[in-house]
Amino acid sequence: MADIQKVAEPSIEEKIAQYEKKIYDLQQLLDISRSLCSTIDFSTLIESILYTCMGQMRVLSAGIFILNALDSNSYMLGNNYSGMDLNPNISYRIPATHPLILALRKEGKTFTVDELEKEIPNDADLKMLLSLNPSLIVPLIQKNHLDGILVLGERLDLGNDFDYNKEDKEQILMIGSLAAIAINNAALVERSSTDMMTHLKLKYFFYNVLTIKLDLARENETPLAVIMFDVDFFKRFNDTYGHAFGDYVLITVAKIIKSGIRADDLAGRYGGEEFTVMLNNTNCEDAMTVADRIRCKIEQYDFCYENQHVKVTISAGVSEFDKNSNPAISSKELVDHADQALYVSKRAGRNRVTFADPKLIAEIKLPE
Repeated sequence: MADIQKVAEPSIEEKIAQYEKKIYDLQQLLDISRSLCSTIDFSTLIESILYTCMGQMRVLSAGIFILNALDSNSYMLGNNYSGMDLNPNISYRIPATHPLILALRKEGKTFTVDELEKEIPNDADLKMLLSLNPSLIVPLIQKNHLDGILVLGERLDLGNDFDYNKEDKEQILMIGSLAAIAINNAALVERSSTDMMTHLKLKYFFYNVLTIKLDLARENETPLAVIMFDVDFFKRFNDTYGHAFGDYVLITVAKIIKSGIRADDLAGRYGGEEFTVMLNNTNCEDAMTVADRIRCKIEQYDFCYENQHVKVTISAGVSEFDKNSNPAISSKELVDHADQALYVSKRAGRNRVTFADPKLIAEIKLPE
């Protein structure tokens, strides 16, 4: 009988090294958990997840397919990626009923390209995913719910160690679980702070962000502008064409407003047919330009609903925080100034923009 080779017991030094690595990995997971769970802004969170996973797994690119809404039936990549070269002719979405989704949810494990091709051979959606040149596909699962799909790109060559070992896969699955919890929490905050019809932020969330930005503007001595918009004669749309047409007008106006500002600005639905916009680090001249550009786009837009074409106009008021000329002490004061200027625009004939200069603020009296 051949001699049975005994596996040598690890030495004390090797055991110590193993325990030290486990402690280090746990400390990293704790740090990652703190970082992800302290971020509630959705876009910031996704960016943080991507960079964390890229750094931990030593990959050059990464992306996350997520469900964009409660009623969405597809996982979409959208802008949730870093380092990837996307083909504009490809739709990067995976139906929620796709076999890949079912496999990721059921197995709860990572997949390599070879494993995927064996699991789902000759599938069109899989070919789309493979066009991203993934090195590993990771489910983001919490409470048995698949919140997203993490796609890791090409791995860095560090000593010819391209393959993911057991420890790598366990680590990225744990990070994936933390990411899923953070995505779910951020999604809840996003939905609770967003007007479901226009997809703009609600009034109280807008005030909260404006307060934070106003404090920063005061500290850094930078300008900050607020625009108040109001759809002219909005009641007529509801009375003449019905509430469905009125909702269409509000949704379209909201899209035009949002498309006319930058990513670090903020648009909100103040209430009814009123909208607010915060323009970060923007002086009064630039804010007036932005407001009038949005006003012109709305005036020129063909609002058509069920073959009914109408013209829509909007009035606006602009206020600016400036340390010297208008040192507003609160976000409410800044919004009130924009509202006063909006009142002047409406009183002067509508479809125009007015700036709340100090003289106007001192003279105007809003109706009770």
